[in-house]
Amino acid sequence: MVVSRPARDVVFTRVGDGWIPDVVRSDGELKLMLAAGADANHEPRVFTVPISEAHLAVIREDLTRHLLLWSAVLPLCDAAGSRGRLDENAAVALLDPVLLSPPAEVDALFRRIRWDRSRLVAHGADVDLLERGRVCEAMRAATEGADEKRAQEHAANRRRADRGVVLGPLDAQILRYTGQYLHGATIPRRLPDDVDPALLPQVMRVIATAEQACAGMRIGLDPRRGNRATDKGDWDRTAATVDAAVRRAYPDLAGDAVRTVSFLMCSEVAERSRSAPVEDDDEAAAVGGSAGKTALSFTDDKGGEVTWSRDGPRTASAEFWAFVADRSAADNEVFTIEDEEMGEGIQLHFYADSVARITTVRPGEGGSDPQYRVEYRLVDGMAGYRELVRAFVRGGCAALDRHGPWMSDVAEFERARRRRHGR
Repeated sequence: MVVSRPARDVVFTRVGDGWIPDVVRSDGELKLMLAAGADANHEPRVFTVPISEAHLAVIREDLTRHLLLWSAVLPLCDAAGSRGRLDENAAVALLDPVLLSPPAEVDALFRRIRWDRSRLVAHGADVDLLERGRVCEAMRAATEGADEKRAQEHAANRRRADRGVVLGPLDAQILRYTGQYLHGATIPRRLPDDVDPALLPQVMRVIATAEQACAGMRIGLDPRRGNRATDKGDWDRTAATVDAAVRRAYPDLAGDAVRTVSFLMCSEVAERSRSAPVEDDDEAAAVGGSAGKTALSFTDDKGGEVTWSRDGPRTASAEFWAFVADRSAADNEVFTIEDEEMGEGIQLHFYADSVARITTVRPGEGGSDPQYRVEYRLVDGMAGYRELVRAFVRGGCAALDRHGPWMSDVAEFERARRRRHGR
């Protein structure tokens, strides 16, 4: 039964951990009271289960049985979710078997029911005995105080075991160095103080190998996914470079250890790259400051438009990619750069990994529509898009000739696109 906050008196509580269930008396009835899970407002839910005086006597005198009962009831609380009712009958049915039965019967019960392993590990359970199903014996050294880090490490090791991963001493210390021993999704950091001092020199040699492998590499931004997104192609190339170097130098390292080092290096390279310009602003220098476009317009499929001129504060490429980062979305993946004076432009199709160059063959005269030549090309990631944009900004459509092949036949281009994607 779920309760809010009725009038009640605390009959028994343990001082070591505020989460261990209390025994209260409410409306003259003894109840086990425990907080578990959260409601829709992310506040802890409070559950109660009616118990007898005999149950209270065991809870009061036997820490092991108290913790085992908590472990057995917690899955029922989890099943209640954020607003469901506790299965009180199932909870009551656990009281006698857990609190009053001989140890062998308790062990047998825990082989049949769901129970919360992490609570027992946090309170000092012998992990090897738990794994062998001897839960009562495993709790002989139980403590009222909880070591949550111990429980987290045990859960992390179980997840690795489920994947068939076995860590050696160096593997484990590398994961501790990056802060990913407990949670592989955590953004890696450098935490040398968390490493066993005896193994820290070996860890640092692995890190040094990775640093040398990716020295000078860059992970640019991907404006197609906003102002902070990294270029996946750059990231994958950096990760592959680091991975190969570390595996070559340390072939016995576990895959988890190699991946965490690669993740650390990629994160740091990406962070350094963010301090560099969005675009390699070398257009003016590359052409001696005299050639290149003087004015361009940038548009998207949603009516957005920006006009760039050479006397502005940024180069055309940098301005264009900033425009893309601000406007790109799942339903806005076509962007155009147009030189109206020259009658030419390029159109980037992010959804199709392609670009079209558009050249005016004959301007519209006497009310007739202009005629255009449209040619298509497949693009390989952000690096490919950046190269084509830079080339167009410097020299227009003519400068794109060497970046072919260009296809004017739409059907031929679609066949090439399907071949690339294996369709």
